[in-house]
Amino acid sequence: MEDLAILDLAAAPTASPKVPAAIAPAAPEAVIRVRDLVVGFGDKLIMNGLDLDIYRGEVLGFVGGSGTGKSVLTRTILGLVQKRSGRIETFGEDANAMGDLQRRAIERRWGVMFQQGALFSGLTVKQNIQVPMREYLRLSQPLMDELAQLKIQMVGLKPDAADKFPSELSGGMIKRAALARALALDPELVFLDEPTSGLDPIGAADFDDLIATLQKTLGLTVFMVTHDLDSLYSICDRVAALAEGKVIAQGPIETLAKADHPWLKAYFQGKRARRMQPPQRPRLP
Repeated sequence: MEDLAILDLAAAPTASPKVPAAIAPAAPEAVIRVRDLVVGFGDKLIMNGLDLDIYRGEVLGFVGGSGTGKSVLTRTILGLVQKRSGRIETFGEDANAMGDLQRRAIERRWGVMFQQGALFSGLTVKQNIQVPMREYLRLSQPLMDELAQLKIQMVGLKPDAADKFPSELSGGMIKRAALARALALDPELVFLDEPTSGLDPIGAADFDDLIATLQKTLGLTVFMVTHDLDSLYSICDRVAALAEGKVIAQGPIETLAKADHPWLKAYFQGKRARRMQPPQRPRLP
């Protein structure tokens, strides 16, 4: 974003009326800031000096080849994978400096939808959604039941889905139930790991529309790991690409699609890529 020019009032003639200086637009707020991150398993480095910002109110698509560490980065930010070095700031707080109580307070401000939904197979949809409520809140059972039903309706599931087990759900219903659980605590930030994988094109498009609607209605910040080019074009404000242990490019998808990096060219211009940019679905008002 280019800064607006500041008027030089000191150089103006004394007799001229004072003109207020133009105000530069505020820099976007980074709810997640990652700097020089190093993560590895054994002798293999997954991330080596990775930098990334996730800005408040945006939908950031995160892409990269299979096995490059996209999900590992998500889990590292969440504190589920130990980093070797580097700095992760969440809502302005250094993860290394957080105590247990502060960490739990931060965790209440985000929600996570893992790959394949990761629902607990022995719990109903309603009980799955209530897991974060039981972990972080002290609510009566009737109130948790009411809140779970609200989340179920929010993601477009029918009320009778509440008492179904994951084995009784279709793939699309599992995705929606997992999203409902991610929204259980009314988070500011939502992590989505491959939310449309395994869905047919119509189901994937509907899920994209759901994410866009919820993001706009609830004012969410969304970090979305995906391979789905349609999702990148239709709902993402920015895209960041992971390769060689670093973020090699980030910005609007139109910019990345024209980049010269070999992986980006293969991804956006290769045999399986679209031959032309798909029309963007309009954002819902």
